[in-house]
Amino acid sequence: MPTPHLSLAEVEAIAREAHRTRTDKAGRPYAEHLAAVAEGVRVRGGTDEQVAAAWLHDAVEDDVLSRRWLDEAALPRRVKDMVLAVTRRDGEDLGAYAERILATPGALLIKESDLAHNADPDRLAVLEPATRVRLTEKYAVVRGLLGLAGEPAPAPRREPAGGAAQ
Repeated sequence: MPTPHLSLAEVEAIAREAHRTRTDKAGRPYAEHLAAVAEGVRVRGGTDEQVAAAWLHDAVEDDVLSRRWLDEAALPRRVKDMVLAVTRRDGEDLGAYAERILATPGALLIKESDLAHNADPDRLAVLEPATRVRLTEKYAVVRGLLGLAGEPAPAPRREPAGGAAQ
């Protein structure tokens, strides 16, 4: 009998724990970025598998979870494939990276949400000017290679269910 897959809540908990000591370039807890990318995927119509991959999208690249962990994790093959597709390899050409994302079903939405959050003007505003310019240019190149021309579209805002604060 096959092993049941991890639930979205379990994937989120694993990702949060794996990144618990990390901060982003602005000094914010890294889990905030993961949550924003996962929510961006969800509000853009992504599947639960894409949301799971969004939670894990930086885990292997940032060495907080190993490739072996991912290979052995109780996750659908599609989730593993999407995580690996958006995992940039050391020294990898941006063109090859973009081609892998485009060739992997479901991965483009994860990268689109990642780029949208990375390029958020509020996040970029707190960075040193040189870093802000470098990253803005890099994100624009990647967006172009992925066919996501123009400015990143912000994720639609979701109203809390029943008017309750979240």
